[in-house]
Amino acid sequence: MTTQIQPPVAVTPPLPTRRNAELALLGFAALITVAALLIVEANQERGLRWDLTAYGLIFLLVFGSAHLAIRRFAPYTDPLLLPIVALLNGLGLVMIHRLDLVNNELSGRHHPSASQQMLWTVVGVAAFALVVTFLKDHRQLGRYSYIYGIAGLIFLAIPALLPASLSEQNGAKIWIRFPAFSIQPAEFSKILLLIFFSAVLVAKRGLFTSAGQHLMGMTLPRPRDLAPLLAAWVISVGVMVFEKDLGTSLLLYASFLVVVYLATQRFSWVVMGLVLFAAGSVVAYFIFEHVRVRVAMWWDPFSDPDGHGYQIIQSLFSFATGGIFGTGLGNGQPDTVPAASTDFIIAAFGEELGLVGLASILMLYTIVIVRGLRTAIATRDSFGKLLAAGLASTLAIQLFIVVGGVTQLIPLTGLTTPWMSYGGSSLLANYVLLAILVRISHSARRPLRTRAKNAAPIAASNTEVIERV
Repeated sequence: MTTQIQPPVAVTPPLPTRRNAELALLGFAALITVAALLIVEANQERGLRWDLTAYGLIFLLVFGSAHLAIRRFAPYTDPLLLPIVALLNGLGLVMIHRLDLVNNELSGRHHPSASQQMLWTVVGVAAFALVVTFLKDHRQLGRYSYIYGIAGLIFLAIPALLPASLSEQNGAKIWIRFPAFSIQPAEFSKILLLIFFSAVLVAKRGLFTSAGQHLMGMTLPRPRDLAPLLAAWVISVGVMVFEKDLGTSLLLYASFLVVVYLATQRFSWVVMGLVLFAAGSVVAYFIFEHVRVRVAMWWDPFSDPDGHGYQIIQSLFSFATGGIFGTGLGNGQPDTVPAASTDFIIAAFGEELGLVGLASILMLYTIVIVRGLRTAIATRDSFGKLLAAGLASTLAIQLFIVVGGVTQLIPLTGLTTPWMSYGGSSLLANYVLLAILVRISHSARRPLRTRAKNAAPIAASNTEVIERV
């Protein structure tokens, strides 16, 4: 009796999920955050206490829960997204705490900004985990695109309809004030409108790429196809006019143009969009005083150094004081810049970390943006491609607007730095944005076919041997 020996079967090993690498990077982010906190406490001559390490453990516990949600429900997510955002959030908390220490000494009162920001961080991470858990497939968002679009427009319109006592702060009507807290609905509108834009452009791509007139080497869209572009233009100008919010207007319109260009691959849409925005900006400049003030302070802030130009002048002084390597965490005077914990937190880091430290922070943002664009390239469905590219581009545009404003490259807009600036609405909305990007990343990186757990490999016969190179 002879025994037939079956040839060995090559079994493809499962793709690594890189979740252990993500956990190690989260630990490294917690270590850097605790080290920065210890440096601030030491330079403020408050002494080093062992209980400060508890903040690092709490930080690791909060983001560890987000890591567990990813490990369980989106295991193929890019391992760099969550740790980098955690580090940015941690550094922002340290700087807000550092500003609280100075304000406590100057006013003699306790400023709980860092504690409130930590509470909003917990809420934001909880929202992140919920989205990752219950959003099984990012394509589900496209089914309700018109509902998201209407909700986004309503969120934009609410502050303009409310009385100034409930919505206006520093001249801009962008808030909804409640007895215990306030929210900035435009932060959530940018996500809802991006979902709407992406779904509509995928469904109506043929309309946007239809033939039009040729002019100077460009194919211009037909007049009846300009309705979405005109609608976005009206929305952005309306936000700028009625709510006096230049930053949100520019962010929404620029994000729309990016998504339109990615969907159509026609530069003519971008040219038309820029022409419309320039025309609206010029009209707004001659009609509305707040626009003229912003432009004048951008052009020459020293013309009113003790008034409207004070904020940008102090920001420029902060960058000059920081120089290349900075004054060190806790050794500068970032409190001299108004709104240092919100709109001008980049100036605070520029003073205490210098050009090198600020460039490192911007590099962290760049990594998140690039990984988001890589996710868009790797995603297999058109809606996911547009949505991931739109989310990553929105982060890039917002970062450019913020850094450009505090460095006098462009007029001040009032936008906050994602995950670093003080503010619950911005933090919560950006964690929801990150969760959607994480879900798309999981869909893009997971293998097309996975074997069920505990399933035995099927033995191949002599005539069914597969040779793998």
